[in-house]
Amino acid sequence: MSVTVFGGSGFLGRAIVRRLAEGGAKVRVAVRHPERAAFLTEAGAVTAVRADVWDEASVGPAVAGADAVVNTVGHYVERGRASFAAIHGEGAAHVARAAAAAGVSRLVHISGIGADEKSPSPYVRARAAGERLVREAFPDATILRPSVMFGPEDAFFNQLAGIARLMPVLPLFGSGEVRLQPAYVGDVAEAVAKALAIEAARGKTYELGGPRAYSYKALLQLLLEQTGRRRLLLPLPYVVWDLVATLLSPLPKRPISRDQVVLMKRDNVVAPNALSFATLGITPHSVEEILPSYLGIEPSPAG
Repeated sequence: MSVTVFGGSGFLGRAIVRRLAEGGAKVRVAVRHPERAAFLTEAGAVTAVRADVWDEASVGPAVAGADAVVNTVGHYVERGRASFAAIHGEGAAHVARAAAAAGVSRLVHISGIGADEKSPSPYVRARAAGERLVREAFPDATILRPSVMFGPEDAFFNQLAGIARLMPVLPLFGSGEVRLQPAYVGDVAEAVAKALAIEAARGKTYELGGPRAYSYKALLQLLLEQTGRRRLLLPLPYVVWDLVATLLSPLPKRPISRDQVVLMKRDNVVAPNALSFATLGITPHSVEEILPSYLGIEPSPAG
């Protein structure tokens, strides 16, 4: 199988590329800066090509001759022309339309749990709009909606661990009771491979969460336990988070955005009747299994 992976140099994209290459696929990594994906060519039959999902003319050549396409492109922060609507909406549509025009057999589109066009968050609305546009252009597309993903080099636990190294206090979103169901990035990559291989996955939407849902507070406690640190967990009202995010919004590399605050106001867990890892025959790994492999930090002298 020949597979084009858009965004293949990103956190999830790298895992997908490696999983597909290990399975014998010929993988084409479609990214804006191919030189930054050169390291992936060591994984086997992998090549890197230039393509920008915002530039529809560059998408067609990237999917030409492919049997399957995977779109992982996504951002949590808008920068310049890289708006949520451009990336998650029109960008997703460009990929789906090009895949359909090229006669590609399978398309897997990565979205996220909670995608909703009525959400107050532009990020969440754009995710939902992207799903709709993909379905319109490529009805047989498989849509995967992972919860927050974790694994080596993740932006979730690693960022929190960095804060814990520097600060005596870790702030909670509200009382810290919002629930998350973290999915191991390797399991999501496996779900992509299964979705490409299983005929029954055509046209389906799967919600991908780990074996257990945790409160945000419980995840921070687990992180501190794994890193050998003792820190105060401080409840912080959402109105404060909203204010902080607004004040930081002009910064190009802000640590928290208004959309991220909105996301942390609602549980991010698999719906009771949703298709899931289990439907794909995958037993997901827990946070407790994976976290020690990359965050087993020795405690500092001060604890």
